[in-house]
Amino acid sequence: MKTVKGGYIRPLYSLDSSQVYVDDFLLDEHAVTQEEYLAFVKNYPEWQRENVKSIYADEAYLRTWENSTKLGATINPQAPVTNISWFAAKAYCACIDKRLPTVDEWELAARADETKPNAQNDSLFNQRIIQSYETPKTYLLPVKSTYKNYWGIYDMHGLVWEWTSDFNSVLISGESRQDGEANRDLYCAGAAINATNLRDYASFMRYAFRGSIKAIYSIQNLGFRCAKTL
Repeated sequence: MKTVKGGYIRPLYSLDSSQVYVDDFLLDEHAVTQEEYLAFVKNYPEWQRENVKSIYADEAYLRTWENSTKLGATINPQAPVTNISWFAAKAYCACIDKRLPTVDEWELAARADETKPNAQNDSLFNQRIIQSYETPKTYLLPVKSTYKNYWGIYDMHGLVWEWTSDFNSVLISGESRQDGEANRDLYCAGAAINATNLRDYASFMRYAFRGSIKAIYSIQNLGFRCAKTL
């Protein structure tokens, strides 16, 4: 794991556009691999494909594996594990005394390029992120395929999307879309109006993706990495 120095971050969506402070934390150097997750399900059979409960993962869970305890010849063991639900990712992290990073932690770590802890205002950096999102089938590549950022962390962009602990708190602050005018403004065209940085299209893509998924979803280009509180 690598240490990420905390600091203030302004979330892309915030009702009052205020900054939040993120404490120092540890983050995995790379996403959890197919090989690592295979070891996990062998030790915890309840998370094997045929055993996992439907309330914790949908039918796409680990569907690319040959069977419940074998990756298959077409899967690179060092590629990031995908087709993993939020519940499964959370369980994996908990079993090794870690946790999923929060959105704010993930975004703080991900705004670093190779030489700077915060490259948000670098248009070339943002364009590179957008281009990496448009590259097909990057989930087939091994971890550490992209750049190592300022914190010594690989593949924050350009390999797979990644679960966060509070992914579903991004675009809603209450129990429904009908609990106030402020909440309704966070959707559709109102979402752009309430954004804190209208030029950060790469962040729009991430927040939109997080806001469109459910915890049981197991998506082919969605993986995870673990964090830990210092």
